[in-house]
Amino acid sequence: MGKPPPRPYLCRMADLFAGFEPAPPTETPPENAPLADRLRPRTLDEVVGQDHITGPEGAIGRMVSAGRLSSIILWGPPGTGKTTIARLLADAVDLRFVAISAVFSGVAELKKSFAEAREHAKMGKRTLLFVDEIHRFNRAQQDGFLPYVEDGTVTLVGATTENPSFELNAALLSRAQVLILERLGRGALEQLLDRAEVVMERPLPVTPPAKDALIASADGDGRFLLNQAETLFSVNLPEPLDPAGLSNFLQRRVAVYDKDREGHYNLISALHKSIRGSDPQAALYYLARMLTAGEEPLFLLRRLTRAAVEDIGLADPQALVQCIAAKDTYDFLGSPEGELAIAQACVYLATAPKSNAVYKAQKAAWKSARETGSLMPPAAIRNAPTKLMRDIGYGKGYAYDHDAEGAFSGSDYWPDEMSPQTFYAPTERGFEKRLSERLAYWDGLRATKRA
Repeated sequence: MGKPPPRPYLCRMADLFAGFEPAPPTETPPENAPLADRLRPRTLDEVVGQDHITGPEGAIGRMVSAGRLSSIILWGPPGTGKTTIARLLADAVDLRFVAISAVFSGVAELKKSFAEAREHAKMGKRTLLFVDEIHRFNRAQQDGFLPYVEDGTVTLVGATTENPSFELNAALLSRAQVLILERLGRGALEQLLDRAEVVMERPLPVTPPAKDALIASADGDGRFLLNQAETLFSVNLPEPLDPAGLSNFLQRRVAVYDKDREGHYNLISALHKSIRGSDPQAALYYLARMLTAGEEPLFLLRRLTRAAVEDIGLADPQALVQCIAAKDTYDFLGSPEGELAIAQACVYLATAPKSNAVYKAQKAAWKSARETGSLMPPAAIRNAPTKLMRDIGYGKGYAYDHDAEGAFSGSDYWPDEMSPQTFYAPTERGFEKRLSERLAYWDGLRATKRA
């Protein structure tokens, strides 16, 4: 028997995907939805704190006005509106909105999303594919987006809290515009609390100083702020909380800080540059930021030691001693007592005279060594442990400096094929001023003896 003929489709292919359509961005959330969802903006005009991109002159504002949306990467801290903006963008330019998370999705989900987008495109409905935490996709998975972005199957909107330069493929970045979302400022956070009070139909049960403390604790994260406000609204308090009462009532927010991510490098860079710039107040601030966020103290001690030899050097030789002593002290006392020694070293470095003369000398000497290759030292200062070596002139004519007047022979220690070089040029700051005088004295003696 032959195979029966294929059964015809009972409906258009696009209907197979009807169940995957997300709720429109403008749909009113239920009353029992979290406060942050109930206050989610319904238009781009309602987004707070990001006027530089959503306003009429911003990149997103211009795209919406033109009715054409290019692929974009939204880069910003948590709770600044990345997901909300993506939903509203789709609504503003009449695109189908599909959201996936790189945390929970894999290749199968991506292929399914692309297939659905193609079927909808055949019916004239383009798709905005929102990928949250896009940096969590590996390089090969990121490459998988390229053909679908290039042929217009999807308009990609990726969201990331990490620096796209480090986390995303160059090929993907070249096909998308990176838009930076800013941490919400005080004004934007106040707007969110005002809206929360309108929705809840009563004021937040805190005193004005406590409200200021609540805003400060949010650290620019609007979602966190609204979650804390919802907690406050959920209980009946006999009287508004003052700052101390608020601190006891709410858990303290841990500073946003990923020890292996960009925030880590930004803060350690700020610490090092504050020390170099002789600003002990700023240096202490960044040191505190990192220690209170859980940074490994030994990492900070290593960086302080590096600053001691790179930016202070012999202008104050005690800077290096202070850092090693701080390391030993921390090893002996541990946290938190030993952190005082770290702070002391930090302040010492920031207030010490600065010189990078040794740092520059090292780089110059290393460069010269690479360029000159294997030139031999002059025969007079070569090691002569055997009779053969002595017979061929090794060590012959060596002047023992301690036997010379002033313990200084003025000999030439450079290879015969090289003229003397100057790598280390001490500054006139701190202890290096004395070194500068000492070198000038020896240079004068050397010139006299050679003449």
